[in-house]
Amino acid sequence: MYETIELTKQGRIGHLVLNRPKSMNAMNGTMMKELADCFESLLQDSTVQVLIIRGEGRAFSAGGDIKEMMDPENPMDIELVMKDVSRLAKALYTLPQITIAAIHGASAGLGFSMSLACDHVIAEENSKLAMNFIGIGLVPDGGGHFFMKERVGVPKAKQIIWAGHTLKAHDALAKGLIEEVTAEGRGLEQAESYAAEAIASPLSAKLASKHILHQSKVAELEQVLEMEAKAQSAMRKSADHLEGIQAFVEKRKPEFKGV
Repeated sequence: MYETIELTKQGRIGHLVLNRPKSMNAMNGTMMKELADCFESLLQDSTVQVLIIRGEGRAFSAGGDIKEMMDPENPMDIELVMKDVSRLAKALYTLPQITIAAIHGASAGLGFSMSLACDHVIAEENSKLAMNFIGIGLVPDGGGHFFMKERVGVPKAKQIIWAGHTLKAHDALAKGLIEEVTAEGRGLEQAESYAAEAIASPLSAKLASKHILHQSKVAELEQVLEMEAKAQSAMRKSADHLEGIQAFVEKRKPEFKGV
């Protein structure tokens, strides 16, 4: 059914796998659209009550696909992409399931925004977590501003976004960005254990509380997504973004000018 992701169901537990392992599950236009479509389909799926999200191969997700962003023969349609990214974020935030992100390897950029949107984030201890848009002259998208603020508050959110640092799992836990750290190679096992505990709990009551807490914030999330889309379109045309991308490709430190 999907080209870049896989969705399977085991009883009341769903497993969503990002499946571009050769690209460290970097999100190209197809994956963004498929994730949005998948999450929107789950909005109406009462048979699944817990959803585990993970990446195939060496990473959860390295973020947006920079190679596709730079393809001169088939340039990325940023306005179309941002619509799918906004669909993805809103649907994920409003899912009527307990969502669990099981992180190993990298969770960066849009991949990290998606992780932060989940109800319970588990990261293997050597994971690398980064809201690293700033490194290529962009702003967080996928609701990254909203989800970061929800977890740590505005002052800390600004500092983390502006710094763009790569965090190890224990650092992210200390900052309040994730819920749990587990040993290398045990992320999925721990996610499945948490899912089993959720299934055995008064899950309808938990999901009702999630609905109440999240629905009261949907309008704010929609506003943030709209502002992110406008800002990202503008930043994509900036000299700093072009320099950031070029420096990334050339493996050198960028020289930003603030324009």
